[in-house]
Amino acid sequence: MFRFLPYLKKYRIYVILGPIFKLIEAVFELIVPIVTSLIIDKGVRQGDLTYVWHMGAVLIGLSAVGLGSTLICQKFASIASLGFGTAVRNQMYEKINTFSHAEIDRFGTPSLITRITNDVNQLQQAVALLIRLVVRAPFLAIGAVIAAMLIDWKLGLILLVTTPVIALILYMVMSRSIPFYKKAQKKLDRISLVSREGLSGVRVIRAFSKQKEEQERFEQAASEQTKTAIGVGKLTALLNPLTYAVMNLAVVAILWFGGYRVDNGGVSQGNIIALVNYMTQTLLALIVVANLVVTFTKAAASASRINEVLDTQPAVTEQTTQKIEVKTDGKTPKILFDHVSFAYDMQAHQSALHDLSAAIYPGETVGIIGGTGSGKSTVAALIPRFYDPTQGTIYMDGIDIKQYSFEQLREQIGVVPQRAVLFTGTIESNLKWGNEHATKEQMEQALRIAQAEEFVSKLPKGLQTEVSQGGANFSGGQRQRLTIARALVGQPKILILDDSASALDYATDAKLRMAIAKETENMTVIIVSQRANSIRNADKIIVLDQGHVMGIGTHQELINTCPIYKEICLSQMREDEL
Repeated sequence: MFRFLPYLKKYRIYVILGPIFKLIEAVFELIVPIVTSLIIDKGVRQGDLTYVWHMGAVLIGLSAVGLGSTLICQKFASIASLGFGTAVRNQMYEKINTFSHAEIDRFGTPSLITRITNDVNQLQQAVALLIRLVVRAPFLAIGAVIAAMLIDWKLGLILLVTTPVIALILYMVMSRSIPFYKKAQKKLDRISLVSREGLSGVRVIRAFSKQKEEQERFEQAASEQTKTAIGVGKLTALLNPLTYAVMNLAVVAILWFGGYRVDNGGVSQGNIIALVNYMTQTLLALIVVANLVVTFTKAAASASRINEVLDTQPAVTEQTTQKIEVKTDGKTPKILFDHVSFAYDMQAHQSALHDLSAAIYPGETVGIIGGTGSGKSTVAALIPRFYDPTQGTIYMDGIDIKQYSFEQLREQIGVVPQRAVLFTGTIESNLKWGNEHATKEQMEQALRIAQAEEFVSKLPKGLQTEVSQGGANFSGGQRQRLTIARALVGQPKILILDDSASALDYATDAKLRMAIAKETENMTVIIVSQRANSIRNADKIIVLDQGHVMGIGTHQELINTCPIYKEICLSQMREDEL
């Protein structure tokens, strides 16, 4: 947890002054039993109302100063902890944005969301308690014992003996409950995962009438979390009865032996009341310490999970942030795959792509086809360096793509993913992701090529139409056309369509391909598809099967030389249409 201290550097004045004000409040709290004792002994016992009023005013003054100190400390703790939490979240979000798809796949989106929200909240709460209570609670416990010994060391021994007994009870309960808190964090990840899958896939769940199964799946995850919480609850439920039992026995002992001491003139009645108050203060301070231990244990578990994110080095890194000079002669391949292989899991010893060698020239349209799991999308993901090849090299304009900065590489590439992703805002704001300085004419041209102009023009607000979360207020085909338009707005040199027309009907798909071919003559287009019709007119077609290249050529060449390609085509069209 010490690695997070630099995040508090900006707030060190609050971290220092906060505990000081809390100590002031604790000092006054320790004085209160003494003042109460004086009121009883000198005011009430002697019938001196003036003295009672004067000392009552002192109590009010002590309470007011204590309250003021507490409020100031609370404000400082809030400023420091919230600022700390914001800084850690920003650092985590920045780090996550450097991750390649491999790291995001490894952690999982639900886990990352839990870490950046719940885990940071745990650290934030620990910082707030650190400022408010870490110094105050031990000071109050020790101060109460010392004050009791000063009043009467014989009766103070009761407090001195009781304190370690209560501390032992707290230790035994906390040491057994701490492991449950660590388990609870993992169970929370599971609930987040099930919740996210259930909500994002709600349409599929309903389509297959799997609501009951998903409900049972969620209930199981929640049940596991509940069992963990109950396990903690059973242990912590012992805390109050045991500690209060010991405290009450101690109070009885103080009153019992104190009665004899009062009769002997060793102590006053006010002293007995003060000793009981100090007993209560000690108990409450020790309970606070126990809660601090729990909080810091949770925070330590959360800190470990946050550190996992911050310490993870992206598998894909950029060698430079500077732009490099690129010279093109029109003869050099725009994209060259040189014996490229890739595996998502190196330990599984199974390649998603094996020994791909292919050249794609400027202005060419290249189709990539194959069955499910053949490696089509993997090829598309390697070009913008979402992943790096495990073997081989990919060149762009004759230069290894690893020599480009991410910005220079990706500004040349427009990617339309399989799953159409739109962001909350307007159609215009979504299109400007492709080019933030795009003019209205450029956006309208992109919409026209993407076959989205017709439905957008019919919307009452046109480009200013609101886009709900995930683009839920548009159909699947409309979302796909808008994501294609977004990629085209940036006027990329390379356009990658990763099965991004799957929700379009054949007529719209054909119009889209014709428009792209007509209005983007100098653009290199890579179409990943399972539809043979979508890529049959491509200049070159790459056929993949289980990661292996089965053939490269034109449609007619592959019909004659590649049985797998012919089989795919025959499954989608009549033989006379080949």
